[in-house]
Amino acid sequence: MGAPAKRKRAPQLTQLLSFVRKEFYHVLRDRKTLLILFGMPVVQVLLFGFVLSNEVKDTRIVVVDQAKDEASRQLIDKIDASRYFTVVRDQVPPSRITDAFRTGDIKAALVIPSGFERKLVREGSNTVQVLTDATDINLSNTIESYLRAIISDYAREARLTGPMPYAILPEMRMLYNPELRGAPNFVPGVMAMVLMLVCVMMTAVAIVKEKELGTMEVLLVSPMKPALVILAKAIPYLLLSLINLLAILALSVTVLDLPIRGNLPLLLGESTLFITTCLTLGILISIVTESQQAAMFASLIGMLLPTVILSGFMFPIEDMPVALQVLANVVPSKWYYTIVKDVMIKGAGFSAIWRETAVLLGMTLFLFVLCLRKFKIRLA
Repeated sequence: MGAPAKRKRAPQLTQLLSFVRKEFYHVLRDRKTLLILFGMPVVQVLLFGFVLSNEVKDTRIVVVDQAKDEASRQLIDKIDASRYFTVVRDQVPPSRITDAFRTGDIKAALVIPSGFERKLVREGSNTVQVLTDATDINLSNTIESYLRAIISDYAREARLTGPMPYAILPEMRMLYNPELRGAPNFVPGVMAMVLMLVCVMMTAVAIVKEKELGTMEVLLVSPMKPALVILAKAIPYLLLSLINLLAILALSVTVLDLPIRGNLPLLLGESTLFITTCLTLGILISIVTESQQAAMFASLIGMLLPTVILSGFMFPIEDMPVALQVLANVVPSKWYYTIVKDVMIKGAGFSAIWRETAVLLGMTLFLFVLCLRKFKIRLA
């Protein structure tokens, strides 16, 4: 009985090994599968390895030196010598500091009072004011801790004619979010991420679905031009996305107690432009793909990772390597995230966001022209 059973198991084992070998051949011949298996983990490790960092580097800080004495110059030189900060040398009056924060030119400000050295030598202590942009709580806290450390080191090492050691106490002021609430930080990012993913995914299957259902021929023989077909596909989703946007804003104001400090029509207009950009990108994906599964995969995976990593929502872009900073410029959500923060949280006007608006408008026009060029008026 034992020998026949062994002979039966041997062919089964051989069949199993042959099937395993066949599957290996299938996998190794499929470049897309190999790319997912080996390429995606490598890319993700490299991206997150460079991006996941709480370290602040070369943060632009303006120093308002009202003392202009030796002690203030030494303190400014010490801050500028660190790799964490880059001191903006242009003279910015105290009344213009808020404007510099609103336009995103600086991330922090240090105000040194007049008579800084005289009081430090006479009394052994003095105060300085530190202002940070608290719309990004993590970055603001990191900047605060770094500045405290640098100022404390300078107080211990200072060589002035007076009693030692000196004490310099930073007075912290968090702009736009003094309570350090989480909503001003994550609401603009969530708006950018939700609108980006929903709009792209909705339109990504719009045209490819017609191909799979076999109704594309009806569209191609109709008198409508390709531009009108694309617009007809995008307009319903545009209206639905605007309703989605109004719901997000209503929840932010009523539930999260996050008021819209800027101009509401300006915010709605900029959001409409961003939604149009995303819808056009989804239409392009739908045109170049051959199946709904491929379109959904491209819209979800291709948009989710760049939106999370390269929009500035989760990680400061200025602290990333130069290559990733350049790559972030092609992510539409990066520009919209900046717009929402400036208008909704900081109360900025169009003069502060015209560059971001021009970039989104250029992206929309470029994607629309590309859709027209890729749109096939005949089926293969």
